[in-house]
Amino acid sequence: MMARYHVTTTVNGDEVDFLCESDQTLLSVLRDELVMTGTKEGCGTGDCGACSVTVDGRLMCSCLVLGVEVDGKEVETIEGMADGEALHPLQQKFLEHAALQCGICTPGLLVASRALLERNPDPTETEIRYWLAGNLCRCTGYHKIVEAVADAAREMREV
Repeated sequence: MMARYHVTTTVNGDEVDFLCESDQTLLSVLRDELVMTGTKEGCGTGDCGACSVTVDGRLMCSCLVLGVEVDGKEVETIEGMADGEALHPLQQKFLEHAALQCGICTPGLLVASRALLERNPDPTETEIRYWLAGNLCRCTGYHKIVEAVADAAREMREV
């Protein structure tokens, strides 16, 4: 039996403690230990971006990060985007632009888009496409996603 490690971290602004094995991914910890199932597993190899989260403000695939590595760090997931019942502008624009279909990639795309807009509140279409290149969508063709991000960026700048 593998040893379990005690980890204390902040997830979406709340301090949490959990036990995990040394080889358990952050994705697995989020879904299985913390019962936060918004983050999806698409590939398990870091190629699709469906499991995107931020750790200390840095965008990463949670399938490539070990749970023990987030001890003392700040993790942001899709569950932290909405403010209660009020959707984040990106979530609202994804709905308005019909920028989702099956939904597996959507949480990762939203987290990645938020990370982009936190760094660059006025991205060009090319910058949006480049930033989201690590997030694969097999359904939409990306055009509506890019439009939704650009529209959300405009709205967020006006606030």
